[in-house]
Amino acid sequence: MQGLETWVINLDRAPERLARIAAQLDRAGLPWTRLPAVDARAMTPAQRAELDDAAYRRKHGKEPVLGELGCYLSHVEVMRRFVAGTAEFALVLEDDVLLTEGLPAVLQGLMAQPGRWDMVKLSGVHSGTPVPYLDVAPGHRLAVMLSRCTGSSAYLLNRRAAQAYLRGLLPMALPYDHVFDQGWRFGLKVRMVTPWACDHDEEVATTIVAPAGTRKFHWTKRFPTYGYRLKNEGRRLLYGITEALRERFA
Repeated sequence: MQGLETWVINLDRAPERLARIAAQLDRAGLPWTRLPAVDARAMTPAQRAELDDAAYRRKHGKEPVLGELGCYLSHVEVMRRFVAGTAEFALVLEDDVLLTEGLPAVLQGLMAQPGRWDMVKLSGVHSGTPVPYLDVAPGHRLAVMLSRCTGSSAYLLNRRAAQAYLRGLLPMALPYDHVFDQGWRFGLKVRMVTPWACDHDEEVATTIVAPAGTRKFHWTKRFPTYGYRLKNEGRRLLYGITEALRERFA
């Protein structure tokens, strides 16, 4: 597809995962480039320093996991390489994603409407409470999200979004999928496709493994986290309503 490049984030020690996603992309007719993921087992001091430990604990209410930092830094590296190139759009995929047959048509429909979005989630966890406003492919609509929708296994973004992320994503204070959909924070049109154009491959196990023991803080130590989430979800709802009204009267 003209103007589109596809990136697959994959650890060097996970060739079987790469083979699974490669076969899907080949069937879909999507040329792709592998991005070697940042491995938590071989992280440099400079990479570890990109974690704001205190902010993470306050906002997320859990002990940080280096695997999450590796995932976060891998997505940031995709942005750097995308911006350094000439493509207009980037499809970013984690290697445990499951592509649907409708994905190519969805991508074409989105790229035909470049002024209506900056980043579009193509898969996710939780519904996101979508407010659809534009048909982009048979059976798929572009929508604003009113509620939380985690997951970052598949999304499409433009150069404006990548540049904004590079300015504001680091240091890491939350898992990547809790941050990059905050459209109000980055000044972006953050959207989703409903129904999803991609899903999670349930036959692939996660590579982000927490150490043994309780990672989540006791509820008595999570009051700052509750306060952050209440404020964040309020901002998300306000942002979503504002964007939905803007699209309705566009």
